[in-house]
Formats: sequence, C-alpha cells, structure tokens
Amino acid sequence: MQEIDLPAFLDHVDRGEAIAGGSPEHRFMHGAAQEALRIVAELNGGYRTPEEVRALLARLTGREVHDSVTVFPPFYSEFGRNLRLGRDVFVNIGCRFQDTGGITIGDGTLIGHGSTLTTLNHHADPHRRGDMIPAPIVLGRRVWLGAAVTVVPGVTIGDGAIVGAGSVVTRDVPANAVVAGVPARFIRATGFDASAD
Repeated sequence: MQEIDLPAFLDHVDRGEAIAGGSPEHRFMHGAAQEALRIVAELNGGYRTPEEVRALLARLTGREVHDSVTVFPPFYSEFGRNLRLGRDVFVNIGCRFQDTGGITIGDGTLIGHGSTLTTLNHHADPHRRGDMIPAPIVLGRRVWLGAAVTVVPGVTIGDGAIVGAGSVVTRDVPANAVVAGVPARFIRATGFDASAD
C-alpha cells in the first residue's frame, strides 16, 4: 500500500485536492494528528513558561517560533505542520486551530480567546462525507479577531482588519475593515492604514 511523507501531503493539500477517506493522505493525516495531540497534551498539561510554550509550538509546527510570539494555553491543534506564525502574534486562551489545510498568521495579529480557525470541509455528497476538502486561512498583518470568532476554510482576512467578537467569517475580509455578525458583514473602515509603518 502506497505511503506518503509530509512534503507530499502538504503539496497535496496546497493544491486543494480532496483528502479521500481511507486514502494514503487520509492515513498520513491521522498519523500526524497523533503526534500533534501528544505535543498539545504536553502544552496543556500544566503551567508552561512562555519559553516552554514557544519550544512546544516549534515542535508542533516543525518551524522556529519567534521570541515575540505569545500563546496562552490551553491551545489546540490537530495537525500543527501547516501552521505559520508571524512575529508579535498573540493567541489568547482556548483557541482551536484546525491547520491541516494551512493557516498563516501575519505579524502583529491578535486572536481573541476561544476562537476557532478551520481549514477542512467534509464533502457535500453523503456517500463521500468522509472525504475532506482543504482550503487555507490567511490572516494578514495586524489583524484583530475578537473573542470566540470562527473563521471557515478558504478565508483571507486583510491587513489591519478587525473581526467583532462572536462573528463567523465565511468570506474574505478587506484590509482595514471592521466586520461582525453571523455571517460577518462589513460594518465600516477602521480609519487606519495597517500597511503604514
């Protein structure tokens, strides 16, 4: 039976190809999840210093995590290896990142407690419901997600945008916009330009 490795799996999901139930990609994803769950259990199993949290996040993601990143546990991720954290990122208590399809978080972004970012949809066909369709989430620079925000697969949130607490973001958000609601809708411009340094 064909087996795949991490680069092949990431190439597969980056192309947006379905992860068919029972396929080599599906088996790889489940195996990788076991390692991610072990690291997350260690992260959430007791008090960890900020340095220990970053070290565990580096193990989870397989990437260096900058000293400016702050994550308050508990933090949950079912894959880890498709999560990219920029500098000066802050993730508050109780966030859940389903990063199999890819999550990129830009520099200076703040994520409110209890927020959920999901990157996999199940197939609409009930006979293929075990198949998953990956679609990445991209949060730009200096984005602010309020508490308990949900971002669904395939959404990009532009630099400097603000998402109101409790919102469900189902489509792209322009830079420097304030959105809120279920589903999130444009409220107004922030009045600031996040691209200005």
